[in-house]
Amino acid sequence: MQKLLITRPLPETVLTAARARFDVTLRDSTAPLTAAELRASLRDFDAVLPTLGDRFQADVFADTPTPRAKILANFGVGFNHIDTVAARAAGIAVTNTGKELPFDKLAIATGADPKPLTCEGGDLDGVLYMRGIDDANALKERWGSIRNIVVIGGGFIGLEVAAVAQKYGKTVTVLHSRDRLMSRAVGPEVSEFFLEAHRKRGTTVHLNTRVNKLHGDSGKVTGVELPDGSVIPADAVMVGIGVSPRSELAEQLGLTTENGAIVVDAFARTSDPRVVASGDVALLPHPLTGERMVMLESVQNAVDQSKVAAKSLLGASEEYHAVPWFWSDQADLKLQMAGLSAGYDQSVLRGNPAEDKFSVLYYKNGRIIAVDAVNDVSDYMAVRRALTAGQTIPADLAADSSVALKTIFAD
Repeated sequence: MQKLLITRPLPETVLTAARARFDVTLRDSTAPLTAAELRASLRDFDAVLPTLGDRFQADVFADTPTPRAKILANFGVGFNHIDTVAARAAGIAVTNTGKELPFDKLAIATGADPKPLTCEGGDLDGVLYMRGIDDANALKERWGSIRNIVVIGGGFIGLEVAAVAQKYGKTVTVLHSRDRLMSRAVGPEVSEFFLEAHRKRGTTVHLNTRVNKLHGDSGKVTGVELPDGSVIPADAVMVGIGVSPRSELAEQLGLTTENGAIVVDAFARTSDPRVVASGDVALLPHPLTGERMVMLESVQNAVDQSKVAAKSLLGASEEYHAVPWFWSDQADLKLQMAGLSAGYDQSVLRGNPAEDKFSVLYYKNGRIIAVDAVNDVSDYMAVRRALTAGQTIPADLAADSSVALKTIFAD
């Protein structure tokens, strides 16, 4: 049995699964390993699972007498990617530096890239995206010089940027190609509320609007032209029109994909049982019903599905049934969602949108399937708990806003 050193705390269920596959040693100290300590560890262990704080250079294996040893990949929570170190590996991963990493099981958690703006002028300086910390820093560096900002896309990213820009006195215009905001994530009542909320706070919002091209001067963006020929001044353009899964590795392996996403089952297994995939790159069965395939672009899903993927790699299979939940902070409005409302046949409004505090409960065939809550954490948490427990909340009782949802759960 191969020897594994774990240098950080893990849930007992994950440790149990690891011990079934490896001879596990837990490091006494939780302080990050130094490069020297890592080299020493690799002389005695076949693999090392480092802490969040461990950071090593690419040449850390250079003077290691056990070149087959691996640092297990760490994506932040649990361990969801294991490169086994068996002598007879089933494949080889090649890094962009040419380093070869043999494996007999593989996890793909490559995430997604923002969809680029493809119209004329889309490559001008000042056309920005928001995916990671580098993008946030790029916007921060320009912040002081921005007076007019155009946001292309009325989803979470675009509206969050719009709300912050409006708060700091920028002139903000949102252009959205669909007939309602956040239409992929929330119901019509919530879309309409946020449309009016942004407009009331001073943001101009255009629905059913596409971009013709971007104007620029000396390579820098200066405006956004609409199909009618009008031009909206812009010192910066924030693009938030969706993402494309990073599925290049999956395609090289011949894995089944759909619209660029890697198709997985409820155990996060791909069409090749040696390979699992999780997070934004994966297309998975609906975690609560299994009735259809869904993409869940959220922190919650990336974390919870990766735990399932890790267990599949370790032979401790567990179906993925975590309740999807999401959030978005826009100005003084906190939107929290649990479940997936697509396909609902009944909705119940609680509270008063005019007071910026309400929730909408969604039902299908008489059972609750989701909630959108605005500044109403109690209703959000109640529905999330009910979905987690496999219970429902009767619609007729929920319609009375004076009744606390947590008091009316039903089987």
